[in-house]
Order: sequence, then C-alpha cells, then structure tokens
Amino acid sequence: MREHLDDIPQFALPPGYLLRGFQPGDEERWFRLQAAGDHLNEITRDLFQRQFGADETLLAERQYYLTDAGGSAIGTGTAWFNDNFQGEKFGRVHWLAVLPEHQGRGLGKALLTSLYRRLRELGHERAYLTTETVRLAAISLYLRFGFEPLIRGEAEHALWERIL
Repeated sequence: MREHLDDIPQFALPPGYLLRGFQPGDEERWFRLQAAGDHLNEITRDLFQRQFGADETLLAERQYYLTDAGGSAIGTGTAWFNDNFQGEKFGRVHWLAVLPEHQGRGLGKALLTSLYRRLRELGHERAYLTTETVRLAAISLYLRFGFEPLIRGEAEHALWERIL
C-alpha cells in the first residue's frame, strides 16, 4: 500500500505509444491482454464484469489502455477504488498488464504514473494493489513507486523478508 499519493514518480510514454481511456468493446481487449500475460490467475471473459461491473461511465473515468503506433491495445491498467480497504477509502491500482512482447520498454512505469495521477484527480489520497509474491519484477516496480508491503502476521513477515 501507499499511504499518500504525493511525489508521484514521473515517467512518460516512449515514442510510438499512446494512452487512451476505456471505450465500449474494450472488455474483449482487457481479456486478451490479461490472458496473454497472467498465467497465475484464471482469466475468463466474465472476470471483467466481476471486477469492474458494467458502468461504462465509471470505466471511462478510471480504465486506461496503452496502444502501439498502429492503434492496437498492448497494455491496460485501472485507477480503481475500494471504499472499505482496512476500514477506509483507498484508491486501487488494479489489473495492470503489458503484453510480454512490449515489456522492458518503460511502459509499465508510464502507465503507473498515469494511474497515480488519475487516482489523485479523482480525489484519492492513498492507494493499494494486490499481486502475487512470485511476480518479482512487478514487486520491484511497485516498491520503486513507493508502495510498501502490508504485513499481517509472522508468516507474511517471513515471506517479505525473503522477497526483499
């Protein structure tokens, strides 16, 4: 979690890439992007609905897509929310993904910068995210962006000591 959204690291998109908001029909793009890069979770077409609902106005405010020079979606991330995380309101960096063949170009950093900025614009003061402990590259990125582990017991403490 990140207790504040001050001092957001600033990374711009590399040339040839654009960032756009959710558009009707992006549910299928989201599924394709997540399925291509996430082999730890069961990515199904109805997962989008369970995670985000069907309010396209809300999605247009919060969900982004990275596109390449040809306009194809190659990444996504959502500046989501949870009104009862640890008993309080938090912004949430949710379902961040970049196609494997586009990774290593700074796209995740630029997308995370944009998500932070959007969370602040929407009035969030702090944020959290969830990830799996085997995603070491993602964890490294999140730590560089000011996220800190939320440790809830001795088992998690021991696990984070090994990770760090």
